[in-house]
Amino acid sequence: MSMEVIVVGAVALGPKAAVRLKRLRPEARVVMIDRDERISYGGCGIPYFISGDVSDPAQLMTTSFHMVRDAEFFRRAKGVEVLSRTEVLAVERPEKRVRIRSLVTGEESRLPYDKLVLATGSRPRRLGVPGEDLANVFTVSSLSEAIRIKETMTAGRVARAVVVGGGPIGLEIAAALADLWDIETTVIEIADQVLPGMIGPILAHMVQDHLAERGVEVLLAERALRLEGGGAVERVATDRRTIETDLVVVAVGVQPNADLAREAGLALTPRGAIQVNARFQTSDPDIYAGGDCIENVSLVTGGLVYTPMGSLANRQGRIIGTNLAGLEETFDGVVGSFILKIFDLTVAGAGLSLPRARAEGLEVLAVLVVQGDRAHFYPGMELLYLELIVERPGGRVLGIQGLSPQGEALATRVNAVAALLGHRPHARDVAQLELAYSPPYAMAMDVVNVLGNVAENTLAGLQEVVEVDEFARLLEGRESGQTLFLDVRGAQNAKAFVEAYGGRWMNIPQEELAERLGEVPRDQDLIVICNNGARSYEALLALKQAGLSSHNLQGGVGALKRWGWKIP
Repeated sequence: MSMEVIVVGAVALGPKAAVRLKRLRPEARVVMIDRDERISYGGCGIPYFISGDVSDPAQLMTTSFHMVRDAEFFRRAKGVEVLSRTEVLAVERPEKRVRIRSLVTGEESRLPYDKLVLATGSRPRRLGVPGEDLANVFTVSSLSEAIRIKETMTAGRVARAVVVGGGPIGLEIAAALADLWDIETTVIEIADQVLPGMIGPILAHMVQDHLAERGVEVLLAERALRLEGGGAVERVATDRRTIETDLVVVAVGVQPNADLAREAGLALTPRGAIQVNARFQTSDPDIYAGGDCIENVSLVTGGLVYTPMGSLANRQGRIIGTNLAGLEETFDGVVGSFILKIFDLTVAGAGLSLPRARAEGLEVLAVLVVQGDRAHFYPGMELLYLELIVERPGGRVLGIQGLSPQGEALATRVNAVAALLGHRPHARDVAQLELAYSPPYAMAMDVVNVLGNVAENTLAGLQEVVEVDEFARLLEGRESGQTLFLDVRGAQNAKAFVEAYGGRWMNIPQEELAERLGEVPRDQDLIVICNNGARSYEALLALKQAGLSSHNLQGGVGALKRWGWKIP
């Protein structure tokens, strides 16, 4: 007897579950239902469609062999029926059927199921302020919405735009608006940094400086209070100012779309996601759920986390399809890996960031290392800025985040550590991680290994560090004069700094320090500086042996410059 399976939602998880089941059980009847006409598209590609990197929205719906994944494709190539422009009104669990309505004709009907998959995804959070329903106010909730955004800009009536939300989608959209369309773009973020929770404040400041260099204004710790205009949006009023605009994109995050599950009496998590077990079964064993409508177990903390990502939905869809077919597959959890492109800067990470670790009540150390992505003598070398989050005093690695203009090199390093995070790695595991080496691809001592080494040195008390933001504050605070900045680079590199800061900035190259220790004052706080923190660490050890206490600038001048600091 054929099994009847209904899949509610046809973007990421739904198609993957349906197709996996049909491969294992070709005789099963599978019906996918979705409100939209456009199905099975790459939602994470939407910012690149808006930016023009992807010219045609149909490209986001194609397979790698250029077939469009529409209803006819699923029927002919996959044996899956699709009811698009159809909404599920209710799940009638006692009768094991769903009540549906055509959005084209308004006709209602019921479909029976043996197994049901809820792939209902997420919905964008609303601001909840007056004027949110004005014309030219958008979210980035679907491919159809993205097409409307692009049509508005193509009409040539948008010179200024406001993006509310400095998370990944907000920043990707801001870059798209400013880059291709040359639109004067402002980002409003309620938190005190961009990408809140995802990266630490030092890396966030580096991202913000990059946005500023490309003409995007970022307003932090600011709240949008209302949107104003006569029919179409014309202004955004915040708690600090009023901004003239022609278009607003609201990107303040998403939340699980669990309405059907709640109304059907299925168990939800405290944050309103559908509760599932390791096989993605809900509290009703004949109903499965996954993707953006559920929460996942964090392999770092053991708690539940919300991780709405297309790649995750695809992996989970395959597992659901396997279990629907009668086989046994489970899902352990997530470490929360991410990567995004902002203009020509890539930001990536996995595990806990510094703010998130502290929110968990953990005592942690953040190690920042700046190093080339390949051998210094090989053409095209770019700097990687990587931060490792390590628990004190035990040294367990909790996360890694970083940024670089060289996205592939950054992704390689982040992915290497991400693969370890579910196994409770120690800093020494990162220090000893074996990575492929050749000058075009890495340094002989890879930046990942250096991260582990620096973490071990710091945990062992071999160095005290000062962060970039604190360093900049001390450097610009001329009132005390109690801090001496000891530059251990060559004289040519240090010259401009010595001229700018006079007696507060001393230059003794590291290789000369042992012979010139007598020149270093003993009555001042010392901060030691080099280009990336390596030579200054060696200088630090020499100073310590001589009885002089000092701090090392994490990431050196390289981090300071990327952070946005400039010689006055």
